[in-house]
Amino acid sequence: MSISIGSELQYSSKTNSLEEKLKSTSTTDEELMEVCKSFESYMIEQVMKGMEKTIPGDDEENAYLEMFGDMLYQEYAKSATENQELGLAQMLYESMKRNDQGLNK
Repeated sequence: MSISIGSELQYSSKTNSLEEKLKSTSTTDEELMEVCKSFESYMIEQVMKGMEKTIPGDDEENAYLEMFGDMLYQEYAKSATENQELGLAQMLYESMKRNDQGLNK
């Protein structure tokens, strides 16, 4: 699969316009922390799904886990994030605040 130059330019212009919107939008500390928690939760969920793939499967799949497994992992990830078990959201928040202060000086 190849990418043409035209699509690269289109991608670049979309990226630039998104960056401008982000720079012009002011966010509160609560919104920033919520985004960081959302990212941490998503990352934990993806790690759990990746770990599940390493478990040797039985011939007999659990139908309930197959249907509701994603919701289960989402709830586990949300719980881990809310209980600050990893602390990734807090570290990301602090890093973003530090970088934002450096840009605004």
